[in-house]
Amino acid sequence: MFSRRTDWKLSENAYTIALRARQQSGGRILDLTASNPTTCGFRYDEAAIFAALRSPAALQYDPDPRGLISARSAVAAYYREMSPGVEVDLEKLILTTGTSEAYSFLFRLLCEPGDEIVVAQPSYPLFEFLATIQDVSLRPFRLIYDHGWQIDFHALERAITARAKAILIVHPNNPTGHFIRRDEAEKLESICTQRGLALVVDEVFLDYRFPAVAPATDLHGTFAASTRALTFALSGLSKITALPQMKIGWIAASGPEALVRDALARLEVISDTYLSLSTPLQNALPALLAERRKMQPQLFRRIETNLRQLDAALARQKLVSRPEMEGGWYAVLRIPAIQSDEEFTIRLLEQHGVLVQPGHFYEFPGDGYVVVSLLAPTEEFEEGIRGLLACVAGG
Repeated sequence: MFSRRTDWKLSENAYTIALRARQQSGGRILDLTASNPTTCGFRYDEAAIFAALRSPAALQYDPDPRGLISARSAVAAYYREMSPGVEVDLEKLILTTGTSEAYSFLFRLLCEPGDEIVVAQPSYPLFEFLATIQDVSLRPFRLIYDHGWQIDFHALERAITARAKAILIVHPNNPTGHFIRRDEAEKLESICTQRGLALVVDEVFLDYRFPAVAPATDLHGTFAASTRALTFALSGLSKITALPQMKIGWIAASGPEALVRDALARLEVISDTYLSLSTPLQNALPALLAERRKMQPQLFRRIETNLRQLDAALARQKLVSRPEMEGGWYAVLRIPAIQSDEEFTIRLLEQHGVLVQPGHFYEFPGDGYVVVSLLAPTEEFEEGIRGLLACVAGG
């Protein structure tokens, strides 16, 4: 009765069973997976947000498949402020109900059933689901670690088959925090141009760069104004203003003019068919984007404080290490691979009440990786890291 594209394994895994058992027992949980900023103790300007949503224009329905001009203008202004010298054309922006819908639009635009998207791993866990729902296959290639994360271009080239339609990169990567270097960006654009591929770049964490760790001169900025390859840069309110419940994202198309023009004409039809983007949120978008000036400093303080505590704790022992990272709000920890990551995370939860994510959630190449969120409240984070290190030391 049901389609093969939804033939997922829906039974609970051991990790989920262990978490549910802990919750039902009433045992304390130090949640180091907490990455929803609305539940992590940050202060929102409620009056400003509610005022933005009370616009009388919300009662009018005059849809534009690319998004209201006022909303797209706010996005263009954000890029001008975030990346001086970058000018994003309003006509090359498509607003979407979050980045997940943006992926849906792009997979429909670029792929026939069975076509392939080449994607860097480790990376965002939901890509496999987003692709499968659209009858698209993922062809992974690995980021490699050598004094910092890097794109393995030999693996990338090998992953490209005749059915490949695009390369998908998260910039900076989730969860490794790897920013694409300028030379890496040039190679990516060259490969896409030579092989007739689109470049899809998820930039939702782009605002969260650690300047002390990653000098801007070494890193590529936004891909929203690329010129060589057909490029689609994705972002949205979820991370920029710490408002994941305000479902507005966008696609910024750039590259050779003829290709961009054709892509946008097709995307406009796709967007018009869905008719799903909320008019009240579009009207509120200029004010909601402005909230980033209040929210991002709070998030940076939390991230920097937790990262300092983490590094101080790691410096006092030798079994757990942290690979270098340049941005985002996750940290990858390298632990002894004496058991599977899932087995370790379950033992950590049962014995110490600490919840972390096993590396296989993000498609790490083997055991010995766990991922923690740097947004967790600071006291809980510090206590949770002590529990994790005690669990590792205990074997």
